[in-house]
Amino acid sequence: MPSQALSLAVARAAERLPGLRRLPLVRLLVLGEVVMLAREHYERLTPRERRRLVVLVRDARGRPGRLSSSERRELEELVAKAEPKLFARTAAEKLSPVSLKRRS
Repeated sequence: MPSQALSLAVARAAERLPGLRRLPLVRLLVLGEVVMLAREHYERLTPRERRRLVVLVRDARGRPGRLSSSERRELEELVAKAEPKLFARTAAEKLSPVSLKRRS
């Protein structure tokens, strides 16, 4: 059962994000599953690596050309350590209504 503080935080978020009230409960649950899965992969990085990842992504502002070649390599290494392919596969398996076959 969720804590009172968590319920209050969700209620406040719903007030601030008007579109959140229009989302069906199932979509919110799916979104929560994906967020928790993303957190697991993000936590594969050390705290120092997480901070560096955030700095690089913020500095790039969606444009890799804003980073130097060494910063791009560093960003690639940090993202690779978080295992994005495994994240995508696990998310697809959790969200798919049918069983997904694994490739060898």
